[in-house]
Amino acid sequence: MERGAHIIIDQWVNLKPDESLCIVTSNLHYQEALMLEDEALKRRGKVSVMIVPEEGIHVGNYFDDNPRIFDCYDVIIGASDYSIVTTKACDRAIRKGKKFLSLPLSTTNHESMLGFDFLTMDTDISKLKAEILIDHIKRCSTIRVETAAGTDLKFSMRRRKPGFFNGTFYNSCRYASASFEVFIPIVETATEGTLVLDGSFGYIGKVQKPVRIQFEKGKIVRIQDNESGRKLDAYMREYHDDRMYYGAEFGIGINSNSKCDGSCYIEDESTYGTFHIGLGRNIALGGKHEASGHFDLVTMKPTIYFDNSIVMKDGVITIPEFEM
Repeated sequence: MERGAHIIIDQWVNLKPDESLCIVTSNLHYQEALMLEDEALKRRGKVSVMIVPEEGIHVGNYFDDNPRIFDCYDVIIGASDYSIVTTKACDRAIRKGKKFLSLPLSTTNHESMLGFDFLTMDTDISKLKAEILIDHIKRCSTIRVETAAGTDLKFSMRRRKPGFFNGTFYNSCRYASASFEVFIPIVETATEGTLVLDGSFGYIGKVQKPVRIQFEKGKIVRIQDNESGRKLDAYMREYHDDRMYYGAEFGIGINSNSKCDGSCYIEDESTYGTFHIGLGRNIALGGKHEASGHFDLVTMKPTIYFDNSIVMKDGVITIPEFEM
């Protein structure tokens, strides 16, 4: 855990002595927040720890109701159980030039995410790999995905700009995420076809039995009635928000130190050899879709085409420069 806290503060955030940091956490993750605080204080930063008044999928309500709450900070780390980046307070902070790291600490195995090995992925190598992949896809308009399990999906990325996350605030980017991925804020009404989900359902954990999910005009219209499908359906109903059923992000994991075993959804979606569909809000990614939250469906070993040119085959990137 100490190793993870050091990586986040020293390598990812690279906190400066004149920067004020706010660590947003919950009672569940308070000890982890204190470890992050200790590392920040070693860099002579000015640190505050803010405890969220509630947890769960509706944690963002408080930050929607208090959009100016981060105005007095230079850097914010969202280290509660669920992500708060989809809130008005975070949107305002990023637009005002503050740095925000999304670090949701939710795990399903009762171990701290700060101790997970995927945090040790080299940020320089991941940045280079992401840039190689983006250079091959940035001018494309369509995406097609197939898997041996039966996934057959089409997406549109027309006039949408791909980006990447690797924990760091690279170049002039003010928003970072603990996930390691290349992402695209896809056209929200254009996803069509069948997803056979066999990896993880974001915060819920590992998919025990593959579940078929049907998309039409961007929206989930049917979830297979099996054990996994009923679990997903029940979870999505908890949002009480029809906008959460729209596919709003297409992501490719690029972290070779990650494994998709359902223990931590940030690690799951980072795993090299997987792709994920992000449901719900995608404003922070450069999209146009509002919703009350965001979570990801992770699927294994895809074959991915961009404008009919194959980029990944059965979970392996086919661009020669990518394998270094």
